[in-house]
Amino acid sequence: MPRTMAFPWNAERYDAWFERHPFACQSELEAVASLLPTSDALEVGVGTGRFAVPLGVRSGVKPAAAMRAVARERGVDAADGVAEALPYPDAVFDAGLMVTTLCFLDDVAAALREAWRVLRPGGRMVVGFVDSGGVLGRHYGASRAEDLFTPRPPSAPV
Repeated sequence: MPRTMAFPWNAERYDAWFERHPFACQSELEAVASLLPTSDALEVGVGTGRFAVPLGVRSGVKPAAAMRAVARERGVDAADGVAEALPYPDAVFDAGLMVTTLCFLDDVAAALREAWRVLRPGGRMVVGFVDSGGVLGRHYGASRAEDLFTPRPPSAPV
């Protein structure tokens, strides 16, 4: 089963995770905000727009229709697509963002090539991930069985 199978039918449950973990959400937002330039940016794996909206990111891509719909309701121009084949022409964004996205991708190298392709010269890509060996990664690993949205290593079953 693909690692992304939790997303198409669980937009409300995904958003509820952020409601249950407000400090984790806020700390991630602050960390990303310190690195993301205030410019025309794309969030790859935009989800429901939880990060895009407070960061001022106006464009996003997500294969899960229910999540795209919520992101659109929040004002994000959310396109249907996957990280490995972004539905944008070359060099259209000043910045890109992937927050806890790499662990859900089928081909990380292809996704990073695509991110580079859609960035304008001098653009910046901010990638956030949870180190599976760190304190937070070990904590998430312990809750993996109960939580559909806990990041999983590429070889872990869903």
